[in-house]
Amino acid sequence: MTTTHMLETPEVTIAYDVHGPLPPAGGRPPLFMIAQPMEASGFGALIAQLPERTSVTYDPRGLGRSTRKDGRIDHTPAVQAEDVHAVIEALGAGPVEMFASSGGAVTALALVTAHPGDVTTLVAHEPPLIPVLPDAEAAERARAGFRDVYQARGPNAGMAAFIAMTSWKGEFTDDYFAQPEPDPAMFGMPADDDGSRDDPLLSDRSWAVSSYRPDAGALTAAPTRIVIAVGEESLDTFTGRTAVATAKLLGQEATVFPSHHGGFLGGEFGYAGQPEVFARKLRDVLGDGS
Repeated sequence: MTTTHMLETPEVTIAYDVHGPLPPAGGRPPLFMIAQPMEASGFGALIAQLPERTSVTYDPRGLGRSTRKDGRIDHTPAVQAEDVHAVIEALGAGPVEMFASSGGAVTALALVTAHPGDVTTLVAHEPPLIPVLPDAEAAERARAGFRDVYQARGPNAGMAAFIAMTSWKGEFTDDYFAQPEPDPAMFGMPADDDGSRDDPLLSDRSWAVSSYRPDAGALTAAPTRIVIAVGEESLDTFTGRTAVATAKLLGQEATVFPSHHGGFLGGEFGYAGQPEVFARKLRDVLGDGS
């Protein structure tokens, strides 16, 4: 049973979905799943593997069904955290457990910083936080590189450059910057340009997400149990390195999950992970005992 809700605030209409009963069966809190810039639909495969849990998903502000009224186009973790806080309050089911991936993991860290009573356990999967890296300056240059390709040559060229950046192993060295610009055909994409320049991933609209500086003091002082997760296939890549560094900042080691950055995905986006074994690991980490 899935119900869709629209939460109206002065700045945004937030679309969120409740998969299962409220209050949840078995006395467990709702499991809130968030990502960025991915929308709620990306969690379908993972939700299917967790039928015993009431799950909540949402479309971040300005993405999918969640329409903005604030006149802005940027994506900011602190603002998105307030949106998630508003949804948690609207649920009326008390604190939630949370699985948050990619930019959603950054939002979740901002949420725990601002509202530590909202989340009992947070599994933050591969937050792409440039400031925690030892080569942060080079990572910023690499980020600007794929943005510049996108602005000059469009979405397919930009995505090819983004894939090259996020799949690079290790620090961004001179060897990385000496590479030729990748051909979209290498990744099965055409070279044509549709003229759009509003992609939240390839433009600089989400730079506040990857530039976010987590407040280690606030996070470690929060009552929330925080687990920083990393995919076993991602360990040496950009988001794997940011996950490991974030965990170290919080005085822990990253917990290794199956697969890669999209390890919970089915094949619906052409980037299939291993949702069944990913869900099994998530259950273990959350203490579901199954």
